[in-house]
Amino acid sequence: MKITVQASRAVRPGYGSDGVVAGGSAIATPDVVPLSVFDKVNFDTYVSVIYVFRPPMPPNAALEAGLARALAEYREWAGRLGIDADGKRAIHLTDEGARFVEATADVTLHSVLPLRPTREMTSLHPSADGAKELMLVQITRFACGSIAVGFTAQHLVSDGRATSNFFVAWSQATRGAAVDPVPVHDRASFFAPRVPPQVEFEHRGVEYKQKQQPPPPHVKKSVSDDDVVHGHAGHDEDEDDKVVVHKVHFSREFISKLKSQASPPGTHRPSSTLRCIVAHLWRCVTAARGLGAGESTSVRIAVDGRVRMSPPVPDGYTGNVVLWARPTTTARDLVTRPLQHAVELINRGLARVNESYFRSFVDFASSGAVEEERLVPTADAAETVLSPNIEVDSWLRMPFYELDFGGGRPFFFMPSYLAVEGLLIVLPSYFGDGSIDAYVPLFSRHMDAFKNLCYSLSLN
Repeated sequence: MKITVQASRAVRPGYGSDGVVAGGSAIATPDVVPLSVFDKVNFDTYVSVIYVFRPPMPPNAALEAGLARALAEYREWAGRLGIDADGKRAIHLTDEGARFVEATADVTLHSVLPLRPTREMTSLHPSADGAKELMLVQITRFACGSIAVGFTAQHLVSDGRATSNFFVAWSQATRGAAVDPVPVHDRASFFAPRVPPQVEFEHRGVEYKQKQQPPPPHVKKSVSDDDVVHGHAGHDEDEDDKVVVHKVHFSREFISKLKSQASPPGTHRPSSTLRCIVAHLWRCVTAARGLGAGESTSVRIAVDGRVRMSPPVPDGYTGNVVLWARPTTTARDLVTRPLQHAVELINRGLARVNESYFRSFVDFASSGAVEEERLVPTADAAETVLSPNIEVDSWLRMPFYELDFGGGRPFFFMPSYLAVEGLLIVLPSYFGDGSIDAYVPLFSRHMDAFKNLCYSLSLN
């Protein structure tokens, strides 16, 4: 599959001549939007996703015009990162625009299906290398008329829920529909610290860690993180040290069996699908890695604070509202005890990240302790090997299949190739039948064992 870029340009917000956005409201957003405490504690990196649509689809000019209208509603994505008057990181609403790339593929879509999580997929979305834009999109037209829409978005601007809302808004603006949900841009009032502050939980070592000092100049770094991830750890590098991504497909029948196994006997309320899948993947990865029996392992799970905080944060909020649960146990405890035990660990971990925890975090992050103690987020995009731990990002409730540019919804969606060992992504299968896909990156030496375990209901 050869992808050829035909054009690349900035698309600026498309305001009316009277300075009114598409929804009819006057532009009143300040020129500089400070990042919230939730934005600043998140991953400082770009995330890429790919949607695929069958024909008919609107021409590129119509998609570009719709993008301009959507950016008028979501000015953050047309801005640039910088600092505010206090020297803190902020989004400058410069209206410099998002990057819009037009490309063609020399093959039909059918000839390359199913799309697999390989490095080749990175050609279907813009690269973030050297990017100043906060949002970059690429329209790739296949020889058959199908198109891939690839997004590359800066995570500091918003979490997955808010970014997906923007994608949907672009499709709505393209076909002339009202933007729904209406974007809410206020990043200050929802997360004001309490007076006096009430830091009820420990956040050092959880959301924050001590900033590490760089090694002395005379200390030679033997292998870079990038070398490990991409399989270039010098001339002696073994094939087993490469990270490969495998897509697991869990059928409805298998999920039903998992839930039955994970639920306490006689219960009338089975465990949730997500928690059962996370517990199962955590156990399978741990067993496949062959961790020592007493070695500690945790699973990091994103928790959306929109409904957990009081008052709730609106669905249309455009920033990050995520913290993480970290259930932890030993490898022996996780693998030898039944699935139900792992689910219970996850239940307790998620229950702990409640309204009180979110408010405690806001108070701590706003107290000045982060700056005084030179703390940095534990959400570190430079961390490319998570073993003995894993992270599971759930995209099950994202409105991926609500995009409709006027030619119908996407028939396929996937995250881009991301070879971070232990970073798993769970999302609805494109079959639309309740089945679930999981993208699992592991070292090559562990992948065969994982494949043998992931479709089994028993690790013994």
